[in-house]
Amino acid sequence: MTLAPLPRLIVEPLVRNALVEDLGLAGDVTTTAVIPAAHRSRVAMVTRQPGVVAGLDASELAFQLVDPSIVMTRHLPDGTKVKPGDVIATIEGPSRGLLTAERTALNFLGHLSGIASVTGGIVEAIAGTKASIVCTRKTTPGLRALEKYAVRAGGGMNHRFALYDAVLIKDNHVAIAGGIAEAILRAKSGVGHMVKIEVEVDTLEQLREAMREGVDAVLLDNMTPSQLREAVDIVGGRAITEASGRITPETAVAIAGAGVDLISAGWVTHSAPTLDIGLDWRSAA
Repeated sequence: MTLAPLPRLIVEPLVRNALVEDLGLAGDVTTTAVIPAAHRSRVAMVTRQPGVVAGLDASELAFQLVDPSIVMTRHLPDGTKVKPGDVIATIEGPSRGLLTAERTALNFLGHLSGIASVTGGIVEAIAGTKASIVCTRKTTPGLRALEKYAVRAGGGMNHRFALYDAVLIKDNHVAIAGGIAEAILRAKSGVGHMVKIEVEVDTLEQLREAMREGVDAVLLDNMTPSQLREAVDIVGGRAITEASGRITPETAVAIAGAGVDLISAGWVTHSAPTLDIGLDWRSAA
């Protein structure tokens, strides 16, 4: 799958807001006081640990918004597996701009690379099965587009992007509607023919009820591998099967082996550790 970049129109406001947050009302007082205005430098983005790169567009924008004369040369594209010491990119330009943008650029790159890295770990663990890893809406407020991009960079796929692009009937919807069948019937009468309908089920009996009504996908929540295998048999190819709940690289192997189509993991976006990437000064330019 080709990793298409996000439009600049989506990325730039997020980076701009991060820079404004950091610069406040007075700008970078340390760099302005310490570094001569005419000084130029060449620096390198270097990995400190193994992982997968993601977020170079956001990182580059941080430098360019601070000083358009800064030039980044990418040596490794997003989606690349890296090891400690790999040079992701070199950047050259006015030293003040490089130092001012440094933390914002690394925050985006480290955070998004962390998401890509943990996603890649699960993808690698289930290689050879039919299952794909998908993310959820458990994202950092304001950063969903970037975080879901990072999942794709790690080899995963995206679930729905927001509340508007698909129906996902969850346990509280079912409780308030008065049952799975009633919730599905209301959903079918309430959305257009282009909108997919998925329903979350906790038991095999709920699954049978959902399949009697007909849905596009079923979310099999917190089921054991043996339950998942039975669920896949019950569905019989009539809907997409998605497993969810306590997914790790270790548990994902057995879950994928049950024959489900998708494995969703919220923690790849909400709890992924930052990938350690540093900005190393190389020389005056």
